[in-house]
Amino acid sequence: MTKFLLIVHVLAAVIAIGPVAVAASMFPAAARREDAATAGGLAGVRVLHRICRVYAAVGLAIPIFGFATAQSLGVLGSGWLIASIVLTTFAAAVLGLLVLPGQETILAGLEVPDARPAVRKVTGRLAMLTGVFNLLWALVTVLMIVRPGSTTGA
Repeated sequence: MTKFLLIVHVLAAVIAIGPVAVAASMFPAAARREDAATAGGLAGVRVLHRICRVYAAVGLAIPIFGFATAQSLGVLGSGWLIASIVLTTFAAAVLGLLVLPGQETILAGLEVPDARPAVRKVTGRLAMLTGVFNLLWALVTVLMIVRPGSTTGA
């Protein structure tokens, strides 16, 4: 059962976080290009935002299966796991409270021609927040692989 839980946990992480990391990183540049074009639809920017929203929801499976796996392995009190949980919580907060609302703000601003100058400011901040989100997930990945203090020898 432990192997199954671990497989689902890792697959959920790869399938959910990969698309969010890529789409969120592409969003600010796509919004800037759309802002510069001043014509045409916002379809590409909307699709990137939808990818981020949908895969963020799918990403809820990651901690569910992660906790089940950790309990099965008996490592719930391990320092590397606690650090990973804290970093994952921060990453989720950055995505849910800052990145996704920032994308929504940009989309709303791109629909109103008078608001476009404000959009340029927000895209820079959003790019930075997306970088923080991706860095947090990179740190979690390293902790999951290296597992400092682990007694498994892996």
